[in-house]
Amino acid sequence: MNFGNLGNKNFKTVLSKYFSFKNETLSLEPLAEFLESIRKADFKDVLNNFRFDEEHRSHFSYYLKNVFSERPFNLSLTEANILSENSFFPELRKRTLNKILPPVENEKTVWYLIDNVSFNPKKDLQFLHNLPENEIEEFLQLLEISDFIKNEKVKNDLIFSMNILSWRVTGMALEVDVVRMAPEYRNFDNPFLALQNELEALAEEFKVNPDLQLTSKDSRFKQIKIYCGHCLDFVNISFKNSSKYGISGKINQALLKIRQQTQRILEIVNLLVIDSQEDYLIKSKQLIFNILSYKSHKNNISELFNDSTRLISHLITNHTAETGSHYITSNRKQYMKMFYKASGGGIIVGALCVLKMLYGFMPGSDFFHAFLYSLNYAMGFVMIYLMGFTLATKQPAMTAATMTKVLAEQGNTKRNNTEFADLVSKLFRSQFIAFVGNVLLSFPIALAIIYGLDVFFSQNLAVEKSDKLLKDLDPFKSKAILHACIAGFYLFISGIISGNIGNNSIFYQIPDRIAKNLTIKRWFGAKFAKSLSKYYAKNWAGIISNFWFGVFLGATAPIGLFFGLDLDIRHITFAAGNFALGLYGKDFSVDFYTFWISFITVFLIGFFNFLISFGLSMFLAFRSRKLNIGEVGDIYREIFRYFLKHPLKFFIPLRSVFDKKSHDLMQSSIPTKSEDH
Repeated sequence: MNFGNLGNKNFKTVLSKYFSFKNETLSLEPLAEFLESIRKADFKDVLNNFRFDEEHRSHFSYYLKNVFSERPFNLSLTEANILSENSFFPELRKRTLNKILPPVENEKTVWYLIDNVSFNPKKDLQFLHNLPENEIEEFLQLLEISDFIKNEKVKNDLIFSMNILSWRVTGMALEVDVVRMAPEYRNFDNPFLALQNELEALAEEFKVNPDLQLTSKDSRFKQIKIYCGHCLDFVNISFKNSSKYGISGKINQALLKIRQQTQRILEIVNLLVIDSQEDYLIKSKQLIFNILSYKSHKNNISELFNDSTRLISHLITNHTAETGSHYITSNRKQYMKMFYKASGGGIIVGALCVLKMLYGFMPGSDFFHAFLYSLNYAMGFVMIYLMGFTLATKQPAMTAATMTKVLAEQGNTKRNNTEFADLVSKLFRSQFIAFVGNVLLSFPIALAIIYGLDVFFSQNLAVEKSDKLLKDLDPFKSKAILHACIAGFYLFISGIISGNIGNNSIFYQIPDRIAKNLTIKRWFGAKFAKSLSKYYAKNWAGIISNFWFGVFLGATAPIGLFFGLDLDIRHITFAAGNFALGLYGKDFSVDFYTFWISFITVFLIGFFNFLISFGLSMFLAFRSRKLNIGEVGDIYREIFRYFLKHPLKFFIPLRSVFDKKSHDLMQSSIPTKSEDH
């Protein structure tokens, strides 16, 4: 087919070329040229031409009916814009390949016709949407296709499509893992089987009576609609229960397919409902729009990402939100407790700073150093976690999810922005005191250890590294800010890892498996198995996320060096410890500029650690809960106003009239461990 000069032809030229006679061809070239030409013309001129040119109108109408007569469109209803694979990555591969190399389709289908006539179904759909309703309706009437929906073959295709979809949806809905997601339906009749039976009965009735016509008062239509509603309820309950039972990517994909296919059945059956003569025109036009709409989204990759990852990100933030609720202090006792926990973290980090410096003296390859540094960080972070201490920058990834969850679950009608602003002040001061505790202890501990080593070995071990340590704290001589952002990104990733492990632990029932494992019970006893189960449920996600956070931090610089890239990480607590080592290596003899730029950069690093980690986590949490960022602008303004009125509340635990309300706000939105399990 030659489409080279489509854009240069006037629609009248196309009509004269192909429809001055009774065109018997089944070629799609005339239709393609006509559609391309009318997009460039005034549609009123097209209508006027058909109004007064009987010959062109009748020949074009004959051609259209001839081209469509032997082409079923069930593929366009059962395949287009519906997930075809059971997992995310196979679906992604398939859509990507289809975009690059479109698949070879059966030429005797409407699917093939649209692919070869419409270069861009989305633009064609937009073109039709922009036309006045009355002009489209008149166009269909002039071509004598305004009531094609009552054609026997069309109705047969619609009913056959619904049956195909119901067979598929029933098969997926009866899978063991899918049924497990909605135990509420175990004691009820399966709505999917009921829907399938109803549609099969409709198909049998249509075979007996091809003139069959549904109305909105028809009991068959009402039953199909009710069963579809029950099927969608099943999907919604399954998604809701994912917070209790967890979910896998495969089950998420299956539920999405079930929802898409059930909604498609509803859309198709609505096309068969005719209550008046006008409905023939309305439903015929709707079928055209639906098919173009389905086809325009058939290989949409962004929609695949959005649909397939939203629930998983919701579950991840749900589990991190639960953890994050423990990082928000409400009174002076909790505030001081946070300081002590952060101080403990600072002590360990101070020791890690010295250890990393000593590892740097060891001979070996870049990957050997990557292993040592990763082991150093991972060991330290897991110790901090298991000993109940706090690393300040680990908090934002958790607390962002908490804050967003509160916003999502309170809703606009219930939410008091001033109360929420007070909750934000509690979050901010919790972050502030955690930073203070980390920095205040990591600096003197690193200093004390390097001094002790100096006394013991009679050698200042920090001398060789001091220049680099201080240079790395100068944002004008190094990429300290970029490296702080990289660390913030790793903090965000570690939060995702924690949430994902929490979700998988619940979905695969790992704690229950441990508690009921016969081998463990036989060798160590039932009490040990139960204790191990509780320990796993409480700590495993934190251990693994801290371990990988350490690996990320430790491996970045050596891997960057191996590839010739200036990659590294900067973390506020480690920056404070390195500042101490740099000063000691110089015998505290540094110029005014070096001291103050290093001092300020330590806190700049903390700011960017927080900004990137919190920002990315907030974005993920907003996206997972379908919150529109634009809608919370007034909330941010209220937070700013609250800060101007009560600035000290953002730094120290002052009493507030909202203390009880903000506490209730948190408790009503954050689930407990027992509820989740």
